Amino acid sequence: MKNAILDRSAKYEKKVVRFLRDIVAIPSFSTEEEKVVERIGSEMADLGYDEVRTDALGSVIGRIGNGPKTILFDSHIDTVGVGDPAAWAHDPVRGKVTGGSVWGRGTSDNKGGLASMVYGGRIIRDLALDAGFTVLVVGSVMEEDCDGLPYRSLVEEDGTRPDFVCLGESTGLKIYRGHRGRMEMKVTVKGKSCHASAPERGVNAVYAMAPVVAGIEKLNRRLKKDAELGKGTIAVSKIECRTPSLNAVPDRAVIYLDRRLTAGETKRSALAEVRKVVGAKGKVEILRYERPSYKGHVLPVEKYYPTWKLPEGHPLVQAGVDAYRELFRRRPRIGFWTFSTNGVYTMGTAKIPTIGFGPSEEKFAHSTGDRCPVDHLVKSAAFYAALPRSLRGRVKGK
Repeated sequence: MKNAILDRSAKYEKKVVRFLRDIVAIPSFSTEEEKVVERIGSEMADLGYDEVRTDALGSVIGRIGNGPKTILFDSHIDTVGVGDPAAWAHDPVRGKVTGGSVWGRGTSDNKGGLASMVYGGRIIRDLALDAGFTVLVVGSVMEEDCDGLPYRSLVEEDGTRPDFVCLGESTGLKIYRGHRGRMEMKVTVKGKSCHASAPERGVNAVYAMAPVVAGIEKLNRRLKKDAELGKGTIAVSKIECRTPSLNAVPDRAVIYLDRRLTAGETKRSALAEVRKVVGAKGKVEILRYERPSYKGHVLPVEKYYPTWKLPEGHPLVQAGVDAYRELFRRRPRIGFWTFSTNGVYTMGTAKIPTIGFGPSEEKFAHSTGDRCPVDHLVKSAAFYAALPRSLRGRVKGK
């Protein structure tokens, strides 16, 4: 079976590359994914998926098989912006193939994973590897804006709750089993405006915020550290103020905080730490996400995303090890992401066993060097095809 899977993945190399180039050429920023959803859905239909549909939020879902256990393969299809096109060596929306890689915005994060998953599904169908499983391949929307949101919609609104999840975010062909959580917070400090020619008549909100900013910097140095996930962090990511004019003292200052949560840190503890820094000077809030999807659907959520870590001995992790070792004749490296993924909901909130395996490297994500090696696409498609069979051997009788 190993040789059959590898032969099929090699056979589909040109088609996977073509498909990835096609979807890279369709800009799909968060909440603007409709056209790329249509292109992905047509590819799934052409490849013989048993069902292709979209959910209320707009994620595209392809199904193969109808077994009692469900394994879901996820790659988000929205991307960040391209920034300055002149800073790119290659057109960011062309999908140029050079140096053994496909280049362009989203190739590493996360359209390369999606292309491999779609063709991994075809290999599963070709070789009848879905026995005992319903296999779902999902191109999820709005992850860059609000990670986990597409699965809050799919699980809680659509009623689709898989038994296992494999994320296609970049891992460099390693098996990942978790990452730090995160929060987005806002601190508001009020002052009293007056004419800037006599600042002593008012209270400058920017000056009042200055010790808060310094306190946040000091807080970052003493946050907890985990041997596997690394250290928690906090950073001021944006600062703004309100003033009647450039000749007036500001009456309000606001900072926004990016908080990364390592193991043992919680929403409650993180809020308490910031409130201690701010004291009576201002108000601390967790931000909310309420943007409508391209379908017009709104699913309001708090911007808190839990830390998660699946034990290395879990059957899903070990099934991934089995699949990789059978295909490539060596043991895979196992690790954790630095960034955040949809796993904040699937494992962090819903407690659905989740792993990650994807083409390309984290370092290319959101960069002007965004690329995905062609050989990673082929190997990833083979891994996705092999995983259900390996998992069946691990969960049989459980």
